[in-house]
Amino acid sequence: MRTHTGEKPHSCEVCEYSCSQKSQLVTHMRTHTGEKPHSCEVCGYSCYRKSNLVTHMRTHTGEKPHSCEVCGYSCSQKSQLVTHMRTHTGEKSHSCGECGYSCYLKSILVTHMRTHTGEKPHSCEVCGYSCSQKSNLVTHMRTHTGEKPHSCEVCGYSSSQKSHLVTHMRTHTGEKPHSCGECGYSCSLKSILVRHMRTHTGEKPHSCEVCGYSCSQKSKLLTHMRNHTGEKPHSCEVCGYSCSEKSKLVIHMRTHTGEKPHSCEVCEYSSSQKSQLVTHMRTHTGEKPHFCEVCGYCCSRKSHLVSHMRIHTGEKPHSCQMCGYSSSYKYSLVRHMRTHTGEKPYCCKVCGYSCSQSSALVRHMRTHTGETLSSCEVSKYSCSQTSTFVTHRRTHIEEN
Repeated sequence: MRTHTGEKPHSCEVCEYSCSQKSQLVTHMRTHTGEKPHSCEVCGYSCYRKSNLVTHMRTHTGEKPHSCEVCGYSCSQKSQLVTHMRTHTGEKSHSCGECGYSCYLKSILVTHMRTHTGEKPHSCEVCGYSCSQKSNLVTHMRTHTGEKPHSCEVCGYSSSQKSHLVTHMRTHTGEKPHSCGECGYSCSLKSILVRHMRTHTGEKPHSCEVCGYSCSQKSKLLTHMRNHTGEKPHSCEVCGYSCSEKSKLVIHMRTHTGEKPHSCEVCEYSSSQKSQLVTHMRTHTGEKPHFCEVCGYCCSRKSHLVSHMRIHTGEKPHSCQMCGYSSSYKYSLVRHMRTHTGEKPYCCKVCGYSCSQSSALVRHMRTHTGETLSSCEVSKYSCSQTSTFVTHRRTHIEEN
């Protein structure tokens, strides 16, 4: 009758708890005394309620008497089934008073509230890292232990997080669940889609505090910062060359391996860099995208336009440290330096003659081949050098 009258004649002398049955009060008192009379014979677990022991024993027997009529899910505790049923009903009985967030588990709400309070009760004893969820700490600890419990059955790849394995599996299945609404681009990672969307929005959230440079990807900013720090973490094991970008090292290594993966479909030309192939293709298409606004000169390479502009500006950035000579072109300085060093890299294979300029070797070779470039219409005189022919012509002019 007390269930109808609400009468609770049994009261706790320690706290204000009261109940309708004496047995309930006996059980309650154990929360104060710490008494745990019900023990597990398998593992020694003890508790103050018999019902708790009954539930615990199912961890040993595997018994799951509570089943979901919708999907067949089963569990050992009725409270777990009640929680599970909310995944079907959509019921979210636990709400956040700060932002209106709601969920079906009280434990999820407790974790959510930490986003407002900033509380991080789970700490790493190794490095002091702290987080709001125990699962995050479990994952973090694997950075210290090296444990990788999630393995790929296809290739043996293993990871410390299940989410990493899910992403990895897409390399085998080809699944690309993240799609761009603008152009139809799809990818396997949401983070990649976020970066891709910036190609449409023009957003550049990563900025350099030194010079104001901004970019769409954090990795690009890290690479850019090396321009300021001078850091070159990527090194060649063959010759010691170092650079700030891994991609540059990959290209550099081809100077050792001789690899030329970029091939021309028109001729047999191949190159180690894609940019070189793009420039080469203009020899076939005749495209000259670089245009001088002063005189209309156009060319296929930007470097050629830079050099050309010096004709208009008079700029001569390449200077000789020995005599003050300067030129607009680097190759002119290289040629000039040979007047100081005496270097003669161009050598005749016939007689051993050597010179500092390739054009001089070309002229010299005509002394062996007998090739003539200029012939006199008056006296049928011929020679291999233009300058010699000009001198000869004057003999006719003086006679007249």
